[in-house]
Amino acid sequence: MSREKKLNERIEKWISIEGISFKNEKTKEKYMASLNRFLDAVLFRKEPDRVPVFITGTFLVPYIYKLTPYEAMYDYEKVIKVHLNFLEDFDPDYAISPGSINFGKILELIGFKQYKWPGHGVPPSSVYQYVENIYMEAEEYQWLINNPSDFWLRAYLPRTCKIFEPFKTLSPFTDLWEIILYPSFFVPFGSEVFQETLMQISRAGREALLWTQKMREFSQQAKAMGYPLLTGGVTKAPFDIIADTLRGTKEALLDMYRRPELLKRALEVLTPLAISQGVRGANLSNSPIVFIPLHKGCDEFMSDAQFRTFYWPSFKNLIEGLVEEGCIPYIFAEGSFEKRLEYFRELPEKSCFIRFEKTNMEIAKKTIGDKICIAGNVPASLIISGTPEEVRYYCKKLIDTCAPGGGFILSPGSSLDEANPENLKVIIQVCRENL
Repeated sequence: MSREKKLNERIEKWISIEGISFKNEKTKEKYMASLNRFLDAVLFRKEPDRVPVFITGTFLVPYIYKLTPYEAMYDYEKVIKVHLNFLEDFDPDYAISPGSINFGKILELIGFKQYKWPGHGVPPSSVYQYVENIYMEAEEYQWLINNPSDFWLRAYLPRTCKIFEPFKTLSPFTDLWEIILYPSFFVPFGSEVFQETLMQISRAGREALLWTQKMREFSQQAKAMGYPLLTGGVTKAPFDIIADTLRGTKEALLDMYRRPELLKRALEVLTPLAISQGVRGANLSNSPIVFIPLHKGCDEFMSDAQFRTFYWPSFKNLIEGLVEEGCIPYIFAEGSFEKRLEYFRELPEKSCFIRFEKTNMEIAKKTIGDKICIAGNVPASLIISGTPEEVRYYCKKLIDTCAPGGGFILSPGSSLDEANPENLKVIIQVCRENL
């Protein structure tokens, strides 16, 4: 099946209104208009009737409605209620999902070590923070390359989640190739430690099922009110899996000098896994969108030569692989990517959208605006501390610069944790003034 047909099939499922109990005909029309406006912008089907506006946030909605980050992470009912209130009070084009917050009970049950979150390492009033560390030693590159699933199960997960610590005592599952090996393989599972681990995994699983049910209920309620979600699958650039998740910033930098061939081979191994993860998420959500945050590829982190050698090849293959499967990559270019814009021209045209944080949008429009939809980039600092007049001026300038010809979505430059509510209303309204 061609990628065009795969994409059309995914879109058909995504925009289907079967099972949605719209409140009235007006909400149904709003829902369909928002979806089609997004598709017109991203796929360049035609110039949209107006610029779509995509408000993004993590703890933004709880902040507006005076919930602490702790409450947002531990009280499903409260956090869903305020996200529904946000839709009624602000009338955005697309719903913000409370699922992006993550939920503390699940993290507690698994003993998650890679983040500090409200009440667990940071105060209840603080948002969560990543704990960068070396979760893969340099000498373990070959293990990752030879058998990434085995490395994840017996090394990475035991280091990042207390619940998985006993898994480091297991033999590789690939040892199970003959009847005589099965009895001894299962010995660790009979230990008291492993029995408790399996019960704890079951507890975490039940909590995850509850969380999934609540998020599904929110999604259906939001749709019934006329608000689609621009969510679906999620994956990561292979280099960022290494530099964010496994090795850490410093070690990844050193690896580019000390073990470049091992690093490149690991990136090759991780690429099909990243593609598969994104596609599976799209399949499960019945949405073609696959979110990909970009971190270490920004202008501030590495030179052009390093980007061309280590970051771009696997990232390009990731995007091409997702597009080939009929997905719409949603690329979030954090930091500045002005020096990388010419590379983006190599991506499949009219197939994805890139939300920029700090990149000059006028330059982005001139460089890739004929091939790729761009989104952004009202600064968080302006949304938090600027006046409504300043925000309106900034947004109108963005629209005047980037909207002609289509392929533009107005959005904050980052996922917000707080904002001046009046400034958010201005961002939403200014697009509707340009009908």
